[in-house]
Amino acid sequence: MGAYISVKDAAQKWGLSDRRVQVLCSQKRIEGAFRLGNAWAIPVDAKKPDDQRKNWNKY
Repeated sequence: MGAYISVKDAAQKWGLSDRRVQVLCSQKRIEGAFRLGNAWAIPVDAKKPDDQRKNWNKY
């Protein structure tokens, strides 16, 4: 079994908020992430997903 990190650790690693990482996990955008009770387990080598939200400052 591989090594896993918490939402808090992933948020610090990727420069995101804890809540944003939780949302990405629930949307299944982080490959290999799964729930352990109320917590998410994220593989250590997981890649930061692309930000697919709209860019409101585009124009």
